[in-house]
Amino acid sequence: MHTILVAGAGKSSTYLIQYLLSHAAQNKWKVIVADGDANAIAEKTENSPFAEAAPIDITNADQREPLVKRADIVVSLMPPTLHIHLAKDCLKYKKNLITSSYISDEMKAMDEDVKNAGLMFMCEMGLDPGIDHMTASKIIHSIHRVAGSIYSFKSYCGGLIAPESDNNPWHYKFSWNPRNIITAGLGGAKYLQNGKVVEVTYEKIFENNKKIKVDGLGSLAYYPNRDSLKYLDIYDMPDIKTFLRATLRYPSFCQGWDALIQLDMTTMEDSFDKKGQTLASWLMAKSGCTDKNKLKQHVADKLHVDIDSTQMELLGWLGLFEEYPLMPGTASSGEILLDLLLNKWEMASAEKDMVVMQHEIEYMHKGRKTKLTSTMVIKGENRDKSAMAKTVGLPMGILARLVLNKKVALQPGVHIPNMQAVYRPVLAELEDHGIEFIDEIA
Repeated sequence: MHTILVAGAGKSSTYLIQYLLSHAAQNKWKVIVADGDANAIAEKTENSPFAEAAPIDITNADQREPLVKRADIVVSLMPPTLHIHLAKDCLKYKKNLITSSYISDEMKAMDEDVKNAGLMFMCEMGLDPGIDHMTASKIIHSIHRVAGSIYSFKSYCGGLIAPESDNNPWHYKFSWNPRNIITAGLGGAKYLQNGKVVEVTYEKIFENNKKIKVDGLGSLAYYPNRDSLKYLDIYDMPDIKTFLRATLRYPSFCQGWDALIQLDMTTMEDSFDKKGQTLASWLMAKSGCTDKNKLKQHVADKLHVDIDSTQMELLGWLGLFEEYPLMPGTASSGEILLDLLLNKWEMASAEKDMVVMQHEIEYMHKGRKTKLTSTMVIKGENRDKSAMAKTVGLPMGILARLVLNKKVALQPGVHIPNMQAVYRPVLAELEDHGIEFIDEIA
């Protein structure tokens, strides 16, 4: 019997846990689900005889280490900063690890020790990062095999609300970790455009966003995602002229979020005493307005937009001009905004989310320019069985099964899933679950 430790029972864990439990009887698995919320564990495991609940504080070594020691493999959906606790335990007890998050500097520094231990720590094994790496690598390797020369690579991905559940002017609702929305873009972005490195600060990242067209959805806006350049060598394209990884949103979202950034309402670095305050008084304090009767005009002037602009409509829909009381206490602006958005952008139980991913790759082959567009659009079934949970969780679950059943050759070290031995079987099984791409060549 094999034991799998799943760390995290949040929004993105539904399909991962269900996938592992659906294969548990045949493979004689025990699936331990660890999370700080016992109710979340119970909801995800549904009284399965193959599941074991472990309501623990993941930062508590005395509670965490015995679970890692019992496991044959650890699959982590914890917030990015918490993976390192599990990684150190996995190295100590010689366990393989799969995570859905970007490789942190701390995780990267473990590479040599992980190799020497003969272990595989597969990071970035979710949606984005994850499915993007696997599908992009599959395309890139196929072009390289026919001696094609890639000169432009653009990859876009976004977790959105499905059109049939879209009923607010922001065209957005939460389908994954809400806090990540507040912190998106904080580190700025870097990418390659026509041979030149472009660096974008956080303050400019949502400004004047360009658009792409997706069949059936119309125009979507995109903003550059983190540091694209670190993937040039990993993707084996050191001489490429344009290389961009970006996040998709509806255009109005980017306009509204840019306004919030300009008003400094997304920062986690300030401190605001909420006692006796309202949304409007918070906005007054942040914008420097001294006359509440002139708040709307003051904010419009500060943003350099008309008072009836899209940006002002979006801020108004959030209730920022209203005397809605804030709960007493001290919080950062980002935390106040998050509390507001948790209410405003909550998905109802029957509502559906949508994941859109698109790769645009331009290359030369036998003297001819070719453009390949590869697109995936997936809709969720409802709030719990979301497209986000499906596309984040299934790749991790599939790889865990392949590793335990020795169907994939382990490559010791800290990796992302860009190697053929991993992406071929994982992508093949994802297609069986309806996660597939449509290719167009021009």
